[in-house]
Amino acid sequence: MNPDMFFLDDRTSEIFNDSFQRCLSKSGFFPRFYELFLNSSSEVKDKFKDTDFKKQARVVKKSLYLLTMVSAGAVEAREEIERLGQTHGREGLKVDPYMYDQWLTCLLQAVREYDIGWTPEVEKSWRKTFLSHIEALKSYS
Repeated sequence: MNPDMFFLDDRTSEIFNDSFQRCLSKSGFFPRFYELFLNSSSEVKDKFKDTDFKKQARVVKKSLYLLTMVSAGAVEAREEIERLGQTHGREGLKVDPYMYDQWLTCLLQAVREYDIGWTPEVEKSWRKTFLSHIEALKSYS
């Protein structure tokens, strides 16, 4: 995995981090994201049928922080992307590649609803933050 593929400029990182903090400051962000994601397809709903969503919300929150650390160049965080790819890929949970796109679409919808500072620039920062990570994860599928 080429570490440069995850690099974000300081301005994009700042916009993303500010938006992420605004989303976290309002209760219900992760439950809303999961509501959107689970309702995005029957396949997604089936993958999560036995999920403890309180635990899953903590895992996703940690993963979002780790993904931003990858963008800042943290080696440990890049290793986490590899671990996520392996656990979610063809050798693990067998997540279909299209589900990552749905995941991002639903995440962006939740951000749009929860970030009072939402702008096209904020959306661009979220997309830029996650697209390279999603492509890396898809490579394990």
